[in-house]
Amino acid sequence: MRDSADSYDPAFGRVRRARNKRQRKFYQPHDDEATYVKRAWELQRLAGADTDDATDGLPEGDRWSTWDQVTPTERGPKPHPDWLVTDLAAVDYELGVLKTGKEADVFLVRRGVPGTDRSCLLAAKRYRDATHRQFHRDAGYLEGRRTRDTRVTRAAANRTAFGRQAIAGQWATAEFNALVQLYSARVPVPYPVQILGTEILLEFIGDADGAGAPRLAETRPGPAELASLWSKLVEATATLASAGFAHGDLSPYNLLVHHGRLVMIDLPQVVDVISHPNGRSFLDRDAKNVATWFARAGHPDADPEMLARLLAEEARLTQP
Repeated sequence: MRDSADSYDPAFGRVRRARNKRQRKFYQPHDDEATYVKRAWELQRLAGADTDDATDGLPEGDRWSTWDQVTPTERGPKPHPDWLVTDLAAVDYELGVLKTGKEADVFLVRRGVPGTDRSCLLAAKRYRDATHRQFHRDAGYLEGRRTRDTRVTRAAANRTAFGRQAIAGQWATAEFNALVQLYSARVPVPYPVQILGTEILLEFIGDADGAGAPRLAETRPGPAELASLWSKLVEATATLASAGFAHGDLSPYNLLVHHGRLVMIDLPQVVDVISHPNGRSFLDRDAKNVATWFARAGHPDADPEMLARLLAEEARLTQP
C-alpha cells in the first residue's frame, strides 16, 4: 500500500518510498512542483549524495537558494525587507561578476522562484581561499579582534594555511556582523541578507536590469547634488561613529551613489574605535579621505579637520 509520504520521483521513473521518519518529512502531499523538486533533492543528499553540491538538477552556474541552510543568527535583521525572496524552492541564478578585489570577488545573483515572477537581485561577496587571498593590511585591522580558540589565534598570527583560512572566516563574519549592527542603527549600508561560510549575500545596489550603482569617485555631480551628497556623507559617518565604529578604509571608491542615495560598502575591516588601540587614527583617516575628495570636487564646506573632530565627538573620543 502506498503511503502518503511516498512520492513519484521523475529521476528514477518510479515511486520512491521514504526510508525513515527523517526522510519522510521532506515529502508533503500538497507540495507544488518547484517545492517538491527541492525536497526530492534534499532527500538525495540525506541518502548519501555529495552534501557540498548545491547544483543537482540545475543549469551550470546556478544553485538552490541557501536561505534554508543558515541559522537565524546568520540571516539579516528582522523584519526582512519585502523585496527579499525567502521561498524554499527559490533558485540562485549566477549573472556575472560585479567586482574583483584582493580579498574577495562580488557576483551578481538573481534569486527567483521558477514558474513565478518572484525574484530579487543580490550581491554575493565571496572571500577567497587561503591560497588566493592577499590580506595586505590585515594585521592592523585584526589587532583589536580576538578569538577564544588559542590555536586559531596562533595560526592566524603565524599566517599558516589554516590561519589564513581562519582569517578569511573572521573577515566575513566581522563584515556581516558589522552590517547587521550598522543597518539596524540606520547607517546607509546594503541590507545583509545572510552569511554562509565565507560568502555574504547582500542587497544589490543598482537598477532592476542589473546595472550597478557607480562609485562616488566615478561621478561628476553638479553643485546642488554635491552639497546633497556631502550632507548625506556627514550624516552617515556621524551615525557610524556614534555607533562606535570607523569604516577603516573609507574612500570615494567604496561609496555608491544610486538615485541620490549614498551607500557605504566594503566593511570587512570595520574598526571598533573604543577597543582598537588605533581607533582614533582610523577615524581621522576616513574623514580625511572623503572630505578631501569633496573639497577637490568644489564643495566649499568640505573640511577634513572639521569632519574628523565631529566624528571624534560622535564616537565620544574627546574630553567634554
